[in-house]
Amino acid sequence: MARKKSASAQGSRGGTAGLVLSLGGSALAVVRAAKRVRHAKGSHDRLNTADAVAGLLPLVTSAALVLRRLRGRRRKSASSA
Repeated sequence: MARKKSASAQGSRGGTAGLVLSLGGSALAVVRAAKRVRHAKGSHDRLNTADAVAGLLPLVTSAALVLRRLRGRRRKSASSA
């Protein structure tokens, strides 16, 4: 049975503000990576383009995970009210 982490053990991502900041950081990283993909495509270098796309995928996944946690918090607060 998994134990619930305390607020201090969750770190900066434990609260809603931390999740929002994390989402902002992820969004900024996705924008930068997208610029890198566009630049690589413009140079017509397939290996560089593949590298840029591979770097973009974990960032998109990270942003999606943070969004899911935020939505889960919003659903919990709506159902408990």
